[in-house]
Amino acid sequence: MTMENPQFEQSPRPEIPQKEVKGSGILDKIQELGQTNVPDMAQSNIHCMTVVGQIEGHMQLPPQNKTTKYEHIIPQLVAIEQNLKLEGLLLILNTVGGDVEAGLAISEMIASMSKPSVTLVLGGGHSIGVPIAVASNYSFIAETATMTIHPVRLTGLVIGVPQTFEYLDKMQERVISFVTKHSSITEEKFKELMLSKGNLTRDIGTNVVGTDAVKYGLIDEVGGIGQALNKLNELIDIYREKNSVGDVVQ
Repeated sequence: MTMENPQFEQSPRPEIPQKEVKGSGILDKIQELGQTNVPDMAQSNIHCMTVVGQIEGHMQLPPQNKTTKYEHIIPQLVAIEQNLKLEGLLLILNTVGGDVEAGLAISEMIASMSKPSVTLVLGGGHSIGVPIAVASNYSFIAETATMTIHPVRLTGLVIGVPQTFEYLDKMQERVISFVTKHSSITEEKFKELMLSKGNLTRDIGTNVVGTDAVKYGLIDEVGGIGQALNKLNELIDIYREKNSVGDVVQ
């Protein structure tokens, strides 16, 4: 028989209050983006848009491909044009190219915007990325970036008739016409780079490095993000002056 001694009675352990998990948002940012804080662009008058990977057209690419979908880009460009708070567009390219008609559609949208735009080619602006790069009011390319200029080609079923060649030739002329219209390169020089032999191992065409792209007149200037933003702010100041003068009524 045991007697319970109230002196030795074990009192229930006090519950240790658990610390509230703070900074879960920061943890999410570290996990997703690898950084502790994301710059707040809510008050900025410049919209930054990126064209990366492969430009996806009417055919959906495999899920492992990094793509830029034209149905995502075009509504953004319309929204930028309509948004009164946004005064400029900075377009950053690192693309291998892709669908010709999708690339030309994006290029035409950028070229027809009333607001100032600047493009910056980082890494690569290949194939149909070339018209997108020259579509803005002013273009920059990093010193180590490259642009591959080559003829248009088809994928999938090809019918071996003269009309197929004519279709390809007309599509190629559309690309040449756009690039020469929106840059300083001549049609003769662009065709020479496009049809050059011996520069690419498995294709015809030319891989143009940053400084050469400027030398040929394809891109306006060699530079990076700082120079691109400075130029865009200059164009925005001109855009403001032009609009303020237009608003004066006697």
